[in-house]
Amino acid sequence: MLVDFSAPVAASPAEAEAAAVSAEQVGYDGFAAAETKHDVFTTLALVARATERISLQSGIAVAFARNPMTVAVLANDLRLISEGRFRLGLGSQVKPHIERRFAMPWSRPAARMEEFVAALRAIWHAWATGERLAFRGEFYKHTLMTEFFDPGPNPHGNPPVELAAVGERMTAVAGRVADGLLVHPLTSVTYLTERIVPGLREARGGDLDDFTLGLSAMVVLGADDKQRARAERAVRGQIAFYASTPAYRAVLDLHGWGELADRLNVMSRRQDWAAMAAEIPDDVLDTFAVAGDPATVAAGLRARFGTTIDRISLYTPYEADRYQLAAVRSALRTG
Repeated sequence: MLVDFSAPVAASPAEAEAAAVSAEQVGYDGFAAAETKHDVFTTLALVARATERISLQSGIAVAFARNPMTVAVLANDLRLISEGRFRLGLGSQVKPHIERRFAMPWSRPAARMEEFVAALRAIWHAWATGERLAFRGEFYKHTLMTEFFDPGPNPHGNPPVELAAVGERMTAVAGRVADGLLVHPLTSVTYLTERIVPGLREARGGDLDDFTLGLSAMVVLGADDKQRARAERAVRGQIAFYASTPAYRAVLDLHGWGELADRLNVMSRRQDWAAMAAEIPDDVLDTFAVAGDPATVAAGLRARFGTTIDRISLYTPYEADRYQLAAVRSALRTG
């Protein structure tokens, strides 16, 4: 299992750059940046220039906020800048954000994502071969590429495409058209083994060779009781935030927690975030997060995900102690 470092979600591009340099120095295998308060491609361009070995991933870039051509160009450039270290992680986001934050169309997200990736690959193929670009789909059409705009073949090849998926339809899409799947942090071992992995195997004809499963796992760490309590509150709040989203309800339903999902959704509409964290009972916390000292956390992660996950990072929605994180990484690598 490779161990990656995820930039803090609120990190500025410069802060993420510094974090990536540190992560490379202490021996992490990869570095992922999310698209929240800042543009993920800008951040990773800085990181690519400041690092030499560590792999880089957009975890995730919002596909439907863009179109296949813009993503093809950005991903191609990052593959060049990083000298082949960039992996393209894409996600759909949810309908309110696509329509009301990005003012972009939303419909049939699984079908749209499958076509989005097919269009990406068609564009890259045209650049690599010089063949005429002639992609015509239901959602996207790309039929014009002149020499002036054609960057030509990428000497490092095209970046792997990894899709974020929770539901069965998007999981099947990842299995059919992607090189890997980014498992959502709100994923239990039961959901992973009973829904995600079987769905991937069915979509891929039973073969998961050369297919990467990556997970950002929620953990509760702290050097003392005070830090641990603060971390636990933050993780309960993050679980509540995710569990309030209808798109992730299937995970809660599998465990019989549908009523909790409904209650949290109502509270989220009132933006009652602080009270939502208190609604997360211990059994829900323990299902979606691993808590303890670094050795205990590493052992828990290995026990839960060691046979299914290829790449793992630690999701800490709080300011985690870097020595604690490093100790977990070391224990995961040597355990």
